Amino acid sequence: MAAKDPWACGGRHILITVYGEPLDVIRRTAEAAVAVRGRHWTWILDDGRSDEVQALARELGCRYVRRLSGGGAKAGNLNHALSVAKGEFFLILDADFVPLPGILEQTLPFFDDATVAFVQTPQTYGNLHNFIARGAGYMQSMFYRFVQPGRNAFNAAFCVGTNVVFRRAAVDDIGGIYTDSKSEDVWTSMILHGRGWRSVFLPETLAIGDAPDTIEGYSKQQLRWATGGFEILLTSNPLLTRRRLSVDQRLMYFVTATHYLTGIAPGLLLFVPALEIFFDLRPVSLGIGIGQWFLAYAGFYVLQVVLAFFTLGSFRWEVLTLASASFPIYFKALGNVLIGRDQAWSVTGAAKQAASPFNFIIPQVLTFVLLAATTAVGVWRDILNSTMTIATVWCGLNTFVLGVFLVVALIERHVQRNGGADVKAMDAKSLALGEMLAAPEPRTTPHTLVLAQVHSEAELPAGQRVRTRPVTASRSEESPS
Repeated sequence: MAAKDPWACGGRHILITVYGEPLDVIRRTAEAAVAVRGRHWTWILDDGRSDEVQALARELGCRYVRRLSGGGAKAGNLNHALSVAKGEFFLILDADFVPLPGILEQTLPFFDDATVAFVQTPQTYGNLHNFIARGAGYMQSMFYRFVQPGRNAFNAAFCVGTNVVFRRAAVDDIGGIYTDSKSEDVWTSMILHGRGWRSVFLPETLAIGDAPDTIEGYSKQQLRWATGGFEILLTSNPLLTRRRLSVDQRLMYFVTATHYLTGIAPGLLLFVPALEIFFDLRPVSLGIGIGQWFLAYAGFYVLQVVLAFFTLGSFRWEVLTLASASFPIYFKALGNVLIGRDQAWSVTGAAKQAASPFNFIIPQVLTFVLLAATTAVGVWRDILNSTMTIATVWCGLNTFVLGVFLVVALIERHVQRNGGADVKAMDAKSLALGEMLAAPEPRTTPHTLVLAQVHSEAELPAGQRVRTRPVTASRSEESPS
């Protein structure tokens, strides 16, 4: 029997989830989505209830959906749209992820296997123009280059919420996208795997988006992700859940659920030198020689550096800085889950007045003051004893790393207050700081290159692309097949 042609199967939809993002960001994604090759409908799912977004959808020939209630956040938005958009496959895009023209061509063939529920592609970022954006972007590199492809071997690659194509029948089989968590993507994946569906991670960039480029955006993103992970760990522990997961899948999801605990560890280690300086408590023996120390610890440290060069091309100080400064976010996420506090939904790059970055890093500021004072006490003690101790050096390094983070916050705050003419100057200072710390050359936002590719391929055979008609949520006509 001939293989089933995925292009001949029912309707295909591109669903762009919108919740207050700038209009120009939505426009560039929607234009590229309409121009994706292959017959499809393009929908803008507007949870921000904006008349400007509705007018944009009409201008671009996209269908427009606005729901009256806001329950379930992004998952609720998607489920509501699926009650209107009828079709066999749907691609989910966040408002800031610009799809390449061949995204459907590259992903749909995997659905020839009737057991495949979704095909996930990487989150690749193009706005790495400042310290926060580069750090946030490069923090994801290992996950998308090695972790997700490795999960394919265990049928445990999970959805990350955007740049993913779903089979409608699979989502219907579990009653829709999971709505009881802000990490609806991981929960939905785990439920699908428990029902026997398969997933595929395609390690090829097919959409390019924006990493958070402010401390507020980064903090809210990490809080949302960490809260979702801890929810899985504490409310549906993958090792104990009754879901029909294989042993491999249980282990993979357990690693996912416990990942952000590793983000809490650096916060605890920041205070270890203070134990020696103030209380003469030493977690390690200081009587060993340099040779013994090298044999015991060099493998660990060398492996980290080698792994960083292998995955990122060099050791990225932005990643080290953010990793060291993010522990309060993960403590808060764990506390939210333990006490059952609901966290308001937020999106990367929402169009609103930016708050001061220092509103989100009070624990980091207090920790910096404590470490700076501890370092001063350590230096004074070492001068009196005429010897340099590792605790003082260690505490000084910790103080320096947090200090770099606070300098970044000061630059960001200065840009917010002055704006306009000072933005380029502050960006230059941010880039200079990154260069001083051996940061990579920044890349510009590539949506212009993507749109150039779209326009260069505009002369396609008739019928290969369909420009969709605008529609409101009250209409439920089906897409052409």
